[in-house]
Amino acid sequence: MTFFNDFIREVIETGILLFVYFMMRILVSKLVRRFAAITHRIEHRTNLVIKYINLLSTILAIIALTLIWGVQAKDIIIAVSSITTIVGVAMFAQWSILSNITSGIILFFSFPFKIGDVIRIHDKDFPIIAEIEDIRAFHVALITKEGEIIIYPNNLLFQKGISIMKTHFEDIDFTD
Repeated sequence: MTFFNDFIREVIETGILLFVYFMMRILVSKLVRRFAAITHRIEHRTNLVIKYINLLSTILAIIALTLIWGVQAKDIIIAVSSITTIVGVAMFAQWSILSNITSGIILFFSFPFKIGDVIRIHDKDFPIIAEIEDIRAFHVALITKEGEIIIYPNNLLFQKGISIMKTHFEDIDFTD
């Protein structure tokens, strides 16, 4: 019983934080799902965005808990900067993965095209005209008129010019 007497403030703050954390997760999940339903987003893409947001909120809640229980802010900053440095060095070679995840989230919210659209990717060396078959967290699956499946990284969709042509290959005149 002395634990609760000695740490009553920390226990109450932890309870409030956990309540707010779980309520925010529910609220954010509902808001993202509502946005996805209004804008006709794909369910598995919606779930990915919710996972990313939940991961960020969990990290912030852990930081808040360490502050509540008396860990000094400078100690947290030192630990976070050390971890960030190690992860940054380890992930430097994997920057494209992070770039593709970020691009996938941006595509989810801005979503300039949808599955079934035929797009033209304006690439000087490798121009592509293909129908969007699937949109994932890391890449977009495209299928050409000849049936060739192309996996195109999300981050390149932001680096190249893209024309949204029509919704089906049958409607496109390839003679131009």
